[in-house]
Amino acid sequence: MYIPKHFKLEDEAIINEIIDNYSFATLVSQHNGEPYATHLPLVWKPDESALYGHFAKKNGQWHDIENERVLAIFQGPHCYISSTWYETKRTVSTWNYVSVHLYGTLEILTDDKKIYESLEELIIKYEGAGSSNELSSLDPNFVEGMVKGIVPFKIKVEEIQAKAKLSQNHPLERQKRVIKKLEKSKDENERLIAAMMKRNLNND
Repeated sequence: MYIPKHFKLEDEAIINEIIDNYSFATLVSQHNGEPYATHLPLVWKPDESALYGHFAKKNGQWHDIENERVLAIFQGPHCYISSTWYETKRTVSTWNYVSVHLYGTLEILTDDKKIYESLEELIIKYEGAGSSNELSSLDPNFVEGMVKGIVPFKIKVEEIQAKAKLSQNHPLERQKRVIKKLEKSKDENERLIAAMMKRNLNND
């Protein structure tokens, strides 16, 4: 990912927050000699530097992906920034956004304990603890049949690239003008970018 120095994000806590909040990722690999992507939820375990997830078994991407280097893309909030909001017309409009790219090697999970742990963590993340969909609450035969239809995996993350393009290359007063404009918007993405811009200014 192209990351000018102004926009390089290195704060580990913020990176983990983005991955956790925007965990419906795009997983990219080579399949049959061509780029191939699947959109799927992933669980990030920073203590292991690992991502966990699963393919549908009918998705052929998994056939030639084991022990290959893959890319998981987590796209955070993003929005258009109009140059009409600036104090001058001698500049151009742009797009502010936050994105994290994780590169690593994928391993197909075969250990039953690990498979069930990864599925349980996924369910708890999206449904919350105590959900009637927790594996322990479901019929074992149903769970067994469900597991047969997926290909669980672990990605050992070897490299993280993170970018927060939040108008840092513009003067302070211009950034404040953009924040004020976005905060008034009804669009959730625009308000989220405003909050990130404000937090970035407060951290400087």
